[in-house]
Amino acid sequence: MNKWLVTLGLLVLPLGLQAATLSTGDNIKLLVVDGKKVDSSFWSEADSIELTEGRHQVVVRFDGELRDGSKNKIFTTRPYLFEMDVPKQDATIVLPRLSTMSQAKAYFQRGPEWQLELADGTTRTLDHVELQGKGFAAYSDMEGLVADYNRENGITFEEGYAVDLEQAAVEVSDKGEVSITGDAFVQLKLWYSKANAEERAAFEQWVKQQSAQ
Repeated sequence: MNKWLVTLGLLVLPLGLQAATLSTGDNIKLLVVDGKKVDSSFWSEADSIELTEGRHQVVVRFDGELRDGSKNKIFTTRPYLFEMDVPKQDATIVLPRLSTMSQAKAYFQRGPEWQLELADGTTRTLDHVELQGKGFAAYSDMEGLVADYNRENGITFEEGYAVDLEQAAVEVSDKGEVSITGDAFVQLKLWYSKANAEERAAFEQWVKQQSAQ
């Protein structure tokens, strides 16, 4: 099957920053990058994307045809989310080679080890979160599922980069003392990201009232 390259948010790059290509290995599908769904065409699937150096959020899953006895069957995992530092050089998200259904099931049941393989031959282990949807067709809206995760965990995107607002705004000392850091705008983003729809509506109404005074 033909593959195609996706360019995301690269019309204007900050001065001095260059894009590198982030690819995926065999049977690894790109789903969402920095909160935006990676679309595939009818005849091809995206397995590469150009990203600037820095912190990015990437969501993938294993989805491939594997041998199951005398037949081939499709094996699909839940989506896996990475908060990863994309290097200047090209890199590929990889897994060990999985060829049979039983091998793949056993591997993911005991916990997969996702790795980032760099162009210079070095590798990095990727910390991951296994996303779990709820209800029927839980994974039909991947962009929405990731948005829910980001809202619950205080993650947003600033100038195309993933930012953990809670880490940026709150610090806890060894003694358990909490201090608020960062400017007021960052703090507002943190609390807004954690609010539900009703709370956001009430806050937006309050802002209108303040602006009218």
